Amino acid sequence: MMIKHRNVILVLMLFLLFIVEGTILPWLIPPAWQTRIVPYLVYIVILFVSVYENRHKALLLGVVFGLLQDVVYYGAMIGQFSFAMGFSAYLIGLLFKGNRTPLPFMLFAVLMGSLLMDSLLFGTYKLFELNHQAYSWSLMNHMLPNMIFHFIFALVVYVPLRRFLENKTSRQRSKEETA
Repeated sequence: MMIKHRNVILVLMLFLLFIVEGTILPWLIPPAWQTRIVPYLVYIVILFVSVYENRHKALLLGVVFGLLQDVVYYGAMIGQFSFAMGFSAYLIGLLFKGNRTPLPFMLFAVLMGSLLMDSLLFGTYKLFELNHQAYSWSLMNHMLPNMIFHFIFALVVYVPLRRFLENKTSRQRSKEETA
């Protein structure tokens, strides 16, 4: 019962971050940077879920919230964010799995996840000829600024989010041990 309640809190938190991405952050990011930085706060939290909890849950959350991104913010093509968020979160969960992953490894996972997701989006847009830029240009002008922003956000939310996810998994383990 408690586990389901915490899952609801997690989904509500992700939905709130999704709303913040589209409403508040465009006002906070300077206009000159808005063409370079596109923050994916929901994706960073999904990466935390993937590493500290379960990569399968992160895959599901990535697909659902990626589809929401596709429909609400990026209507040119449906499915690219859904695929990129879900697939990259699953891969990061495979590579960095561990309940006690320390801060440096988690921040490295965020950097690699951010780069992987942006590269998957770049490849998808390139495949369907929606993007005519070179990868090196996109890396320097979009991917690296996004990685820096995601790194800072992950650093800010690391402690509270890790505590939230670890409490969830430790309670789940203690219930399984007593049963």
